[in-house]
Amino acid sequence: MKIIIINGPNLNLLGRREPGIYGKESFENYLPRLQKEFKAVQIDYFQSNSEGAIIDKLQQTGFDYDGIVLNAGAYSHTSIAIADALAAITARVIELHISNIYAREEFRHNSFLSSKCQGVIVGLGLKGYKLAVQSLIWAE
Repeated sequence: MKIIIINGPNLNLLGRREPGIYGKESFENYLPRLQKEFKAVQIDYFQSNSEGAIIDKLQQTGFDYDGIVLNAGAYSHTSIAIADALAAITARVIELHISNIYAREEFRHNSFLSSKCQGVIVGLGLKGYKLAVQSLIWAE
């Protein structure tokens, strides 16, 4: 099984960016533990601050990977283009948000991506990635 985690803008700053909201651990620290826990699964990782690069990666992997864990960050609330890319691909997608977007600013309460995804995980910190991977494995 092949899964890719795609993180969007500012998620390269996890551990340093607003630790009260996003936690104190970097994703680069967390990823090896996740890969070790799911040894039978190929878990790849991509991060970009660019909307176009995220769309390109979705198109490159969305037909060959079994699943995608997508944390599009703020693009979740603004990008119809990413939503269109999700509608075009065949891989199962779990939308993920580290913080509870419903406990934050009102503009974060709406996601253009959710209706194109198999499910949404919100507000569970980095543990949400583990749950997303598990759900993709179980759906196999």
